[in-house]
Amino acid sequence: MIDLRLLRENPELFRDGARKKRIPADVDAVVETDARIRSLKVEVENLRSERNRVSKSVGKLQSGEREAALEQARVLREGLEAREPELKELEERLAQLLLTIPNLPAPEAPEGAGDEQNVEIRRWGAPRRFDFEPKDHVDLALALDLADFQRGSKVSGSRFYYLKNEGALLHSAVLRFTMDLLYRKGFAPMVVPELVREEAMTGSGFFPIGREDAYALEKDGLFLVGTSEVSLVSYHMDEILTHEELPRHYAGVSSCFRREAGAAGKDTRGFYRVHQFDKIEQVVICASEPETVRAEHEALLANAEEVLRALNLPHRVALACTGELGMGQVLKHEVETWMPSRQAYSETHSCSTLGEFQSRRLNIRYRDAEGKVRFCATLNNTAIASPRILIAILETYQEADGSVRLPEALHPYLPGITELRPK
Repeated sequence: MIDLRLLRENPELFRDGARKKRIPADVDAVVETDARIRSLKVEVENLRSERNRVSKSVGKLQSGEREAALEQARVLREGLEAREPELKELEERLAQLLLTIPNLPAPEAPEGAGDEQNVEIRRWGAPRRFDFEPKDHVDLALALDLADFQRGSKVSGSRFYYLKNEGALLHSAVLRFTMDLLYRKGFAPMVVPELVREEAMTGSGFFPIGREDAYALEKDGLFLVGTSEVSLVSYHMDEILTHEELPRHYAGVSSCFRREAGAAGKDTRGFYRVHQFDKIEQVVICASEPETVRAEHEALLANAEEVLRALNLPHRVALACTGELGMGQVLKHEVETWMPSRQAYSETHSCSTLGEFQSRRLNIRYRDAEGKVRFCATLNNTAIASPRILIAILETYQEADGSVRLPEALHPYLPGITELRPK
């Protein structure tokens, strides 16, 4: 969650943070509930102490005094019985309220409501200029027999698809190429559980806000992850790591499932916004030191850019405004790849620093060099997500005759295939 002591000392800081993020948060309810809990705890502790004192004295008293002491003990017990349930109820209420308070945005995050207020940092490469009328990725995929959207919809509903033939191979190739790149950089490859308990969804910050976007298996009390980040950050739940064990670098590959509840009617054509996709996610768990966290953030961002440069895909990096930051995000850079059919840079990667937000929820701690137990910091960034990245590849590398050249970086991962031609 957030640091309750900090909120208690400076509630206005959290009111302002929630306002900047455009996330409703009842900070006043947290302050009031916390104050009532602390007051009630004093009452309960005093009653318990007095009850114990009286109970111990009963055996030493004469009969008349003993009866009075027993009556006093009864009154004290009833006082406790009246207050303890209230205290428990208030503590449960506070725990739920704290789950709705967003993490504070970094001072450098520009204030804004949507991606129009994101601040571009840099660009790489130039969008290709075609001397013919280019096709979009859907027309290319159908002509090259790489996908079947109609049967995907027939079997599973809208925004589902089949990848087939070289489309399936290309999908696998971009994932394996990216995993190999991260492995060489010291990331531990992880194939993670795609069904997780509610504690993992809440602990990673995807519940309670965002619950409507998750697919639930109610009978089993499990949820399909929308990103392997959930499984990866939960890996060290309730653990205390040593200072020497940090930082931990994980590259998690998984299928991802999203209801896209808040995106009804948007980007319904093709691969851009689908309910199921595969992704390699970078996750870092490190010491909660500002210099360390910032260095890890920049390294994660550089990895994503390196993947796109290797694929020779033009892209840009933008600093996300406060309205684009999620519950736990302190700082976020979005990497957007040029997609010719959209005539726009469109998000393919998201690099986020979450500070201690997830580790407080999941109770992930470390013992620092001085032996003090502290909460870890966590960060994450997409390394590659497919089939969305296939939009940029197919559209950028297409030729006038309907064929598609394939990026040289992927040739070693494809069985002698360097181009795709209409059947």
